[in-house]
Amino acid sequence: MISENTPPSAALAAQINKFEEVTGISVKIEQEDLPTIIEKVGLDFNARSGNYQIIYADPFQILAKYPENFVDLTSFNRDPTLPHIPGGVEDFIQNQLDVVGYIENRDKLLALPFDAPTMLLAYRKDVFSKYKEAFINENGYDWTPGPDFTWQQYYEVGKWINEKIEEGSITEVKYGIGHQAKRHDSLMNDFSNILAANGGDYLVRPNPNLLGTTKPGKSAMTTDIAIESAEFYKRLLKIADPESTSYDWYESAEAFAAGRFAISPQWHEYSSIFENKGKSKIAGNVGWTILPKGEVRHANSFGGTGIGINRFATDHEQKAAWLFLVWATSPQLQYMILQSDLGGSTPTRYSVYQLPDVKNGMEYGTPESKQMPNLMPMKATFEAWKNENIYMRPKIPQWQQVDTFIFTELSKMIAGKQNPKETTIEISKKSNKATDND
Repeated sequence: MISENTPPSAALAAQINKFEEVTGISVKIEQEDLPTIIEKVGLDFNARSGNYQIIYADPFQILAKYPENFVDLTSFNRDPTLPHIPGGVEDFIQNQLDVVGYIENRDKLLALPFDAPTMLLAYRKDVFSKYKEAFINENGYDWTPGPDFTWQQYYEVGKWINEKIEEGSITEVKYGIGHQAKRHDSLMNDFSNILAANGGDYLVRPNPNLLGTTKPGKSAMTTDIAIESAEFYKRLLKIADPESTSYDWYESAEAFAAGRFAISPQWHEYSSIFENKGKSKIAGNVGWTILPKGEVRHANSFGGTGIGINRFATDHEQKAAWLFLVWATSPQLQYMILQSDLGGSTPTRYSVYQLPDVKNGMEYGTPESKQMPNLMPMKATFEAWKNENIYMRPKIPQWQQVDTFIFTELSKMIAGKQNPKETTIEISKKSNKATDND
């Protein structure tokens, strides 16, 4: 199996011996960063070698590009000689199943939901509690992040904290806000939260029914919404931790855990790092809510991925891989991984969230919340997962190219090499060429 070097993959690898003891099948998990996975999977498919029988199938950069190279899992699930998905596909969170498991329609099931990282707003509860009255006195509103918190207020809060740090009256952090604005996939994610919240997107009709499309529409990046979103994002970065332009998602999480800034968009599965006293200076002081509201809505980027089977693997290997997929995505294993010392992941199944101790783990201060720290953001995550609040980037075959255009041009804008309008025009022009819409 090739998988991303994330807490869910590490937690899964730690449980492999249980699968091997029962089945006699040896499993090796190769953990890499996402760009390396994309490259290695592409080489494997092009050579038709089948060296990776099980693939961490990023729905946007792998599955959408190579759907024909994945086995239709429905055939295994209907085979009377093989084990079936416990609880059926109905037990998976349905909008996530659509995104990670299918392309264009539901005729073929290509992957099973494995992880579900989602961007939320993480903030320092101690800082926001201590200086709440001071902020209200100067600005006239409660600054506590919540469902009514807007991106404009987020900017105002970040700027106010910076001013108080310069005065010496706030000492708990070095900066108000921090972002994952490295020239990397993370920059696209970070900007998407604002673009989509303002009612924008990268393409016209980008992701019909969450299933994706092989016939993407034209770029939507020359609209007033796109330009204004880019202008706002540039203003945000000017007041953010200056190291934000060198942070990807993990580095931003590390900086937040180190106490560099008070509030920041973060992937919710980093909660296990924030609550780990051996890795974090802020354990016990982190609050979570959905991302701020833009001109139109809340938009929380979804980064979940499924695991699928390489069609170039032998028939024998494919059946062995199916046994592993059933096991790795089962409710029982998701519950075990949730409790992992390595951080684990949040379940992708409805049934796991109905377990009594899992429900207790969503309440701050309970023994279960300390045992399963990734549950602490879940109340906010459930809100983020609602169709009206979630953001799914375009699921198209050319997304890897378009994604690169987006974060490359945004990086130039942040560095002052071009203005926001020039940036959106470049993204539009290059995207249209990649999707044959020029």
